[in-house]
Amino acid sequence: MPTTSFTTPFIGREDELARLTRVLDRARAGEARAVLVAGDAGVGKTRLLAEAAGHATEAGTTVVTGHCVDLGDVGLPYLPFTEIVGVLADDERFSAALASHPVVDRLLGDGSGDARDAGGRLQLFEGMASLLTDLAGTAPLLLVLEDLHWADQSSRDLLRFLLSRGILQSRVRSRGRDAVAGGSPGQRLAVFASYRADDLHRRHPLRPLLAELVRLPVVERLELRPMPDGEVARLVRAQQAAPVPDATVRRIVERAEGNAFYAEELLAATSETMPGAASAVPSGLADVLLIRFEQLAATAQQVLRTAAVAGRRVEHDLLRDTVRLPEEELESALREAVGRQLLVPGDDDTYSFRHALIREAVYADLLPGERVRLHRAFAGVLAGRGHRAESAAERAHHSRESHDLADALAASLEAADHAGRVRAPAEELRHLEAVLDLWSAVPAAARPDGLDTVTLTLRASAAAAHAGETHRAVSLTRSALARVGNDEDSELAARVRYTLAGNLMRIDNLAAAFTYSNEALAMIPAEPPSRTWVWAAATHVMAATYMGEGEAAHRVALKALRIAEELDVSDAQADLLISLVGLEGQSRRTPEGRARLREARELARRAGNASVEMRALFNLSIGSHESGDLDECLTWLTEGLERAGRAGLLSSPYPVEMRYLRSLMLYTLGQWDECVRSAETEADRLPTAGRYAIGPALSVALARGDERAAERAQALLDGPFDWMATLVAGLLLTDAAVLRRDAEGALEQFRTTLAALIDEAGTTPHVAVRLAALALAAIGDAVVESRLTGDEEAVDRWTETGKELVELARVTAAKGEDGTPQGPEGLAWLARAEAEWARAGVRRDGGGGVELSVGAWEKAVAAFGYGDVYEQARCQLRLADGLLGADRREEAAAHARAARDTAVRLGAVPLRDEVERLIRRGRLAETAATSERAPLLTARENDVLLLLSRGRTNRQIGEELFISGKTASVHVSNILAKLGAASRTEAVAIAYREGLVEPEPSASG
Repeated sequence: MPTTSFTTPFIGREDELARLTRVLDRARAGEARAVLVAGDAGVGKTRLLAEAAGHATEAGTTVVTGHCVDLGDVGLPYLPFTEIVGVLADDERFSAALASHPVVDRLLGDGSGDARDAGGRLQLFEGMASLLTDLAGTAPLLLVLEDLHWADQSSRDLLRFLLSRGILQSRVRSRGRDAVAGGSPGQRLAVFASYRADDLHRRHPLRPLLAELVRLPVVERLELRPMPDGEVARLVRAQQAAPVPDATVRRIVERAEGNAFYAEELLAATSETMPGAASAVPSGLADVLLIRFEQLAATAQQVLRTAAVAGRRVEHDLLRDTVRLPEEELESALREAVGRQLLVPGDDDTYSFRHALIREAVYADLLPGERVRLHRAFAGVLAGRGHRAESAAERAHHSRESHDLADALAASLEAADHAGRVRAPAEELRHLEAVLDLWSAVPAAARPDGLDTVTLTLRASAAAAHAGETHRAVSLTRSALARVGNDEDSELAARVRYTLAGNLMRIDNLAAAFTYSNEALAMIPAEPPSRTWVWAAATHVMAATYMGEGEAAHRVALKALRIAEELDVSDAQADLLISLVGLEGQSRRTPEGRARLREARELARRAGNASVEMRALFNLSIGSHESGDLDECLTWLTEGLERAGRAGLLSSPYPVEMRYLRSLMLYTLGQWDECVRSAETEADRLPTAGRYAIGPALSVALARGDERAAERAQALLDGPFDWMATLVAGLLLTDAAVLRRDAEGALEQFRTTLAALIDEAGTTPHVAVRLAALALAAIGDAVVESRLTGDEEAVDRWTETGKELVELARVTAAKGEDGTPQGPEGLAWLARAEAEWARAGVRRDGGGGVELSVGAWEKAVAAFGYGDVYEQARCQLRLADGLLGADRREEAAAHARAARDTAVRLGAVPLRDEVERLIRRGRLAETAATSERAPLLTARENDVLLLLSRGRTNRQIGEELFISGKTASVHVSNILAKLGAASRTEAVAIAYREGLVEPEPSASG
């Protein structure tokens, strides 16, 4: 049986466990096998073996564990085998076999001394093999040998004999007969032995034995590599009943580097009352990590201490110049550290600590004075190399740790300049904050010329914004505002204010942004024309627009655009053009509006202003999405994200929104697996303010029945208020309430979310239509249930609430948040809201309400044909239910079948189950069996399908049929939905199979 119990679930290692389970299955069938399980300390060997042992026990295999113990040079001979025999001696099933084998007394009693000579050892070895053969004949047997790297010489020799000549071979003789050739069922025996790979230095005595054993055909080696980050995160969260903050999980995952034990120890050391506790290596873990370090010779220890000061990785030349040892001594010390697997040599003439926590433990073990001296030595060596960009950050770190603050300031500034040049805003921010931190501690004469803290702080706020740290950007700009005077430099004071206004808009503090942009514009005159006034005006235009001051914003924008053109400030000109697209009625949904956005994009690109270019590309992509042209939307998103990646701006606000929109497109188009993969890939690379970008992946999880999806959605609301995170979480949590048929919960979530999203000007956002439609779905369920139970009071109450929601949806759709009409998506959700409202009005006693509801659901199904396959399937389920009530069974069966096919393809299990319940309730399977035919397409859809089969693009289809490319795209989406196809290629294949199109005759025919 397993000797170790675990309170947390087994996480990861499914492939490794399956491999061990297969070995156990073969062993029970009489094919004896052995597995050598290798892995670093703490990687999970014991946990895996315990899980495998649990499976073996459940299958009827007897599991016995023997432990090897580190007793140095005075190890007890045969210790793990003695433990195994002792455990078996307590099992009555094996008493007869044990009594008949003298080897038992020799291991457990006083007779082991006669095994010292060669003949005695061989007798003991053969006796042990014979004993195990008989025991395995009584019951299938699994021997687990833990920590083989500590095994004594006698135990290693016995294991060699058993695996190479004894129990696992075909010619084992037991009590005078051939156990296999004589007709027995074979050896029902498996041996699992674990050892620490990181403990096997070059001269370790286990090495030659392993090399010999792995060549045997009945022995296999299983290496446990570090766990993937996702599995470590799951392990950390499973350790505690209370939710672990995402930031804590990410930090632990980063430091543990796939080691389960390290992760558990780091979590245990994390304390909310001691914020710094998680940054240090826990004392118990440090003791474990330093064991091998303390076994090194004094010179090797000194080299490792010096290397630890350098960091996780150190160049050979840098280490050599710092440690100042003769070449031969250094090489000998490094060879010893590598042999003990504390350091790993790299291909580029570097050495790295095998694990970051080993380096942390060695560094923490340094004396304070020793640490300062070594940092000073590294800073001196790096300074002697000249002002190389790649060493500036290292020099800054070492200078600061050695208290040379003037050099640390200069090196930090160099490092910030380098980070800016290579477009690494997060690193630039870190170095600039170090500069600001050091500024007051460095004498004025030692500071760089031509710089001041206000300008540096503004630069840091820009880096923070580009890195996606929007709240940090606001904090830094407020700090700059506190340092700048109104009189000393009005232009600088204005820059600070309009920069602050721009940052405040990113965190949706619109009223404050409007105030500061107004102040900035008032601080400097429009004449003579200046770049500063143009940018102040451009920022004010955005703030005024958000605050509903459209007329004033338009007036300022036109004046600023004229001055920008005069001064040839083309990036400001681009920014103003983007703002004017909405202000002049040429919205981003219209071809004219998108043409101006393309012009703005080109101006920004030529000016080299990637941030404004990102704004143009975002508006182009969102405009295409709002117009229902999903293909064009994806094109712009791909181009925008590639450009953002090259500019180092993937974490800045507009690219983060584009990342969200791309994920949303994948979700909408039914490419759910790709949506989830994309979110898993990007989750760790998203800034804190961009966590909402995983929202569509959470929608997939919710639709697939993952109960944790709502909990993860709730976590998006942690921290400072974020408009997009509130929107995404609100939609998810409202839908979660709908799926669990919780009308009260859905209504409360609807109201909470909407209240948070309405801005200072009182504008109701477009998303209110979708929120209302979702809440109406839950209300419709409540009305139907109340009617079935005869609770007319509840019916009246829910009907009154439903009326309030559908009116809100109608008004919002008609007015729009910016005066523009709804696009295809908004209209689809309005149709869904109307259909849910109509369903709530249906009485099961007949009447016109049924046909009214059916008509409303038909409109909703058609409306979602713009490309949202899941929502269309949900509407098809409701339509099928309505058609069944109207006794239109064949149509009901067709729509139910289509909804089920979509649900199955998407893996939307709750929807699939609901459709199948409807099919069973209405006996629609019988109807479907008699009407298995291709879905009905309209005449226009048949025309589009024919051209689709000939490889035409949407634009080409539009040209041939004299319709717009956007309309062609809608038809293609409808065709894909009706055929249940995930792609254009699959749709054509289905069309040929169903006879909807005929192959073109060949030229030779």
